[in-house]
Amino acid sequence: MPEQNAFGQYVGDVVPGWEPRPAPEPVTLQGSYVRVIPLSSVHYADLYDAVCGLEDGGLWTYRPIARPTSLADLWMHLAELVDSPVDLTFTLVPTEGERADRATGIASYMRIDPRTGQVEVAGVLFGRALQRTRAATEAIHLLMRHAFDDLGYRRFEWKCDSLNEPSRRAARRLGFVYEGRFRNHMVTQGRNRDTDWFSVTAEEWPQVSAAHRAWLDPANFDGDGRQLTRLSAL
Repeated sequence: MPEQNAFGQYVGDVVPGWEPRPAPEPVTLQGSYVRVIPLSSVHYADLYDAVCGLEDGGLWTYRPIARPTSLADLWMHLAELVDSPVDLTFTLVPTEGERADRATGIASYMRIDPRTGQVEVAGVLFGRALQRTRAATEAIHLLMRHAFDDLGYRRFEWKCDSLNEPSRRAARRLGFVYEGRFRNHMVTQGRNRDTDWFSVTAEEWPQVSAAHRAWLDPANFDGDGRQLTRLSAL
């Protein structure tokens, strides 16, 4: 039963010792299968090769712009992310596989609110060589771990177009809880977007983190890198 205040109103639980948290800063997060590195122009050519091929149009369906058809177009798009005064964007560099040591995706911290301790991972873009790999899973885990364990945030969000079923599945697989749908939330590439919201809270993070770490353990993969136990099962 919630606590009542002196006026007979129900109030939330006290958060002991709460103070605004530090804002995320550009840092490199090192994992076993991937490095998460602050995005800069030195990564643009590798990213163009990874996500802007003729067969990559579908990667851009739910993004603010359609697939860039030249390095200059991608450069302009990414430069806006790098220069953002409110967001922090990283490039994802796998350390194994055909794209080892080459930028193959991006993800951003957005809607950063140190005052309340919440942050969103957004703008996630995995090149085809990064999709459905342990490096991709570890990249999101590292961003979550940094927010919760290093910065002390209380809430980590994931949002996606309600029609983006792969993103919805990814959120649930990673342990995010569905919270609802914001209708007519925005217009993307001239089309309506309803947005689905997911989150993990600080109270849920220890269990989610343990599942991630168990799945990412090298012992969970055979000699060909195939998983032995699915993350959703953990």
